[in-house]
Amino acid sequence: MISSSQVSQWSLGWPELTTQKDDLTLALLTILAITLTISWFRSFCATSLLPPGPRGLPIVGYLPFLRPNLHHEFNKLAQRYGPVFKLKLGGKTLIVVSSSDLAKVVLREQDDIFANRDPPLAGAIISYGCQDILFSNNNSYWRNLRKVLVSEVLSNKNVEGSRIFRVREARKTVNYVYGMIGSEVNIRQIAFFTSLRVVTNMLWGTSLVEDEKSNNINRDFEEVITNIVELVGRANLSDFFPILSRLDLQGIERDTKQELKTMDGIFEDIIEGRIMLYKTKSKEAVVVEQEGKKDFLQILLEYKNQNTTATSFNITQIKALFMNIVSGGTDTTSTMVEWTMAELLQNPTVMKKVQDELEEVVGLNNIVEESHLSKLHHLDAVIKETLRLHPPLPLLITRCPSQSCNVGGYTIPKGSDVYLNVWSIHRDPKYWDNPSEFNYNRFLNLDSTTKYDYNGNNFNFLPFGSGRRRCPGIPLGDKMLVYFLASLLHSFNWALPSGKEHELSSKFGIVLKKREPLIAIPSQRLSSQNLYM
Repeated sequence: MISSSQVSQWSLGWPELTTQKDDLTLALLTILAITLTISWFRSFCATSLLPPGPRGLPIVGYLPFLRPNLHHEFNKLAQRYGPVFKLKLGGKTLIVVSSSDLAKVVLREQDDIFANRDPPLAGAIISYGCQDILFSNNNSYWRNLRKVLVSEVLSNKNVEGSRIFRVREARKTVNYVYGMIGSEVNIRQIAFFTSLRVVTNMLWGTSLVEDEKSNNINRDFEEVITNIVELVGRANLSDFFPILSRLDLQGIERDTKQELKTMDGIFEDIIEGRIMLYKTKSKEAVVVEQEGKKDFLQILLEYKNQNTTATSFNITQIKALFMNIVSGGTDTTSTMVEWTMAELLQNPTVMKKVQDELEEVVGLNNIVEESHLSKLHHLDAVIKETLRLHPPLPLLITRCPSQSCNVGGYTIPKGSDVYLNVWSIHRDPKYWDNPSEFNYNRFLNLDSTTKYDYNGNNFNFLPFGSGRRRCPGIPLGDKMLVYFLASLLHSFNWALPSGKEHELSSKFGIVLKKREPLIAIPSQRLSSQNLYM
């Protein structure tokens, strides 16, 4: 039997056991509550640590309040909200970075996170579904594509090897302008045609257009490239509201596909012609016909035939790369030639110093050679100052972080569109004295610690970006730009048409262009007519 004392002990033990269970339950509930609170707090903080920015309307966000010149608008918003701010535009979250310090974080310290793209619909179409080097994400395909482009086309050796094309085409243009002495010349147009001939010679061994007198061919091609660049940079409702994309309310998808069809036809004819030539002749014979050198098309077709995952390219990928090189090598170069000449015509004393230097280095009884370019310090400084005031890509190309990260103490959400406002950085009084003034002297006589180049190492000066997505065509573009400008400025004196106002306003797009074309009148400067032949 159980004694009364045992009963007493057990009865006294139950309350003790019950208390232990309650304490354990309470402890578990407390831990759970703390965990949930911390999780909620972290989520709340992540949201609250998003960059500041203006409020918008439901659904459309800030879209109705944006004006066309986004680089100006973003600069004004940065002055109000700071060097990193956010905008909601429909279904998109935009992050805008407007300071040198934070640009360094995005472009160098976290370059791997920000190396992907989120192209607009027009960009995806014109790049054959993002199979090019501009809009492809940072993956093995893109890395291989860039490697081939840099090693086979844009290496220092190959850029130097293409000198014959630059010299030949620049001389053609000088001869053409000589025939226009006393008449009005469209600066951007002659720069475009010259760049186009150089680039197509490099790509497939022959010039697509032979001279400026072939007006219909030249102007049609110029119009297509200009339209493509404009369409890619145009605001498209389908990009902000994907549900509307099938409606194509602004006709951008339709127009882009039409321009692509035109360019694709040209590329198809060139590529098919080369393939047919291979079928009738040996590759060695083709190389001999091309002055003993392989052009880029032949190199890519050889990669195509290798049939290996690491290096092979299909025809569509070849055309996508052609699109990058043709549009980038012509539109950007001709735009910067026009801006530089516009600034020199606005500053005649600076133009005289540049021409005096050319006279000293080259001589009025001689023509410009590429060997002269390294000695043209004034022209180099003028070009850099022009790039500072008129960066060709004012917002660079949109970057899209592959994961959420921190920039300037704020959370940058994964998948957002990140813009670097280079135009704003280039005009920031924190980095530049009298930033709105054209003063090429700021790029003269610099020591090694303050030297500015185009490689993106100085984050106060980023005309072509920085990091792994920096423009790979810089070596070729630099040579073309400097040599062509030197040839025009050494061969001719230039004046504005009488009675016409000279203006420097810009038209925003993916490429920042002069709103009105620059028209100038040339006159002979060299000692002999033979130097123009």
